[in-house]
Amino acid sequence: MESTATLKTQPSYDVPDPEPRHAPHNIEAEQALLGAILVNNEARDRVSGFLLAEHFFDPLHARIYDVADRFINAGKLASPVTLKTYFENEEPIGDLSVPQYLARLTAAATTVINAEEYGRTIYDLAVLRRLIDIGTDMVNEAFDMDVDVSPVIQIEQAEQALYNLAETRKYGSGFQPFRTALADAIDMAGAAYKRDGGLSGISCGLRDLDEKLGGLQKSDLIILAGRPSMGKTALATNIAFSVSRSYEVDHKADGTRQVLNGGVVAFFSLEMSSEQLATRILAEQASVPSEMIRRGKINEEQFGRLVDVAQELEGIPLYIDPTGGISIAQLSARARRIKRQHGLDLIVVDYLQLLTGSNRRASEGRVQEVSEITTGLKALAKDLDVPIVALSQLSRQVENRDDKRPQLADLRESGSIEQDADVVMFVFREEYYLARREPRPGTPEHLEWQEEMERVTGLAEVIIGKQRHGPTGTVPLVFQSEITKFEDFVPADHLPVRYE
Repeated sequence: MESTATLKTQPSYDVPDPEPRHAPHNIEAEQALLGAILVNNEARDRVSGFLLAEHFFDPLHARIYDVADRFINAGKLASPVTLKTYFENEEPIGDLSVPQYLARLTAAATTVINAEEYGRTIYDLAVLRRLIDIGTDMVNEAFDMDVDVSPVIQIEQAEQALYNLAETRKYGSGFQPFRTALADAIDMAGAAYKRDGGLSGISCGLRDLDEKLGGLQKSDLIILAGRPSMGKTALATNIAFSVSRSYEVDHKADGTRQVLNGGVVAFFSLEMSSEQLATRILAEQASVPSEMIRRGKINEEQFGRLVDVAQELEGIPLYIDPTGGISIAQLSARARRIKRQHGLDLIVVDYLQLLTGSNRRASEGRVQEVSEITTGLKALAKDLDVPIVALSQLSRQVENRDDKRPQLADLRESGSIEQDADVVMFVFREEYYLARREPRPGTPEHLEWQEEMERVTGLAEVIIGKQRHGPTGTVPLVFQSEITKFEDFVPADHLPVRYE
């Protein structure tokens, strides 16, 4: 016989069934809006900028809205009479045929003035239903674990779906009055007027390059291309560091931030580790060759400089993602995440050819895959409203010319790089090529070669091959290869007078 204590500890499994929950919807709002459109087709114009047939909960309402929309777009009248033919074979709704139901909708019609509010209600409820779908998908995918899909990828897919949902309103805003665009242009001009150097974009830290570009412009895709050993990564690192180091921000009372100078930088280093990137920046700022740092061939004074610089740079808003071989979708998800968490003002990608596209595009060939990547980067720049500096390799055909200066035709693998980019820049160092053509010492040619080397040693060029907002041309720079640092070029006749 069981004891009383034992009986009391037995769990009860008689749990009452929970109340069934229904997806959020408002049938009355759908009926009122459809009725308004059928009474006065101008009501459709009030919601067409953001409302689609798929946002209706009731499938019949979605079809009615779709047919009416197509009628109005074709310049025809959408009314219960004109739509009747398209719904005669539909299943009856209780005692009403669908044509009769169309006539009944006009009785429930709202006024044209209220049409937008009803449309917003329908849209907001559709967003809630989509949130439920995303949550359900997350749960199902987590239960049905696939060995080939890591949890990190599932998180990124969920982030992407949520971000796409959050950004939907941007695409549904419709036309803007010119006065709105004009106000934005005046704000940009005012910011440029107040900012040091009179730049409309973010300063990249190099005077002559800033003057040519007007700074790094929001929503621009900037391609920085060059052959190996030209200094692409060094220049991108210099720019990223300069932007993050000069970061100044004013935090508003409403929680928003106004960037006064510089910015938060996300650096996707697909080729180098974060430690290698940090070593480059340390070498540049402490003026200690990175090779000496790696080999430990530094003295006490140099090590002290490294420590001081490291402490000074600890707090700069430069975030490095050293993951190799990520897809454009993963990069987009990570960029959006860092913008939510820390803010974001500049993205650097080193380099474009190491990104991957979707499996479908990859199967169509590398050219199509690169096209998808550049299109995705440009779309991301516009979505986040930040400049993206993407490094790119050049084809080998540069090496076959006497003049090694790169051209737009040298962009590797896809013409879409040139097409999608707002700015295309090339890094070129004649010193690199000339050093490899050294004649035999002691010959007249060797003396000429030495003179040429003296002329080009430490010099670099940034060739702006394309720019939507300004001129093309060449910007001379100084390059200190030992510490991988680019600096402004100062002509000899502008140097200060030296007194011995």
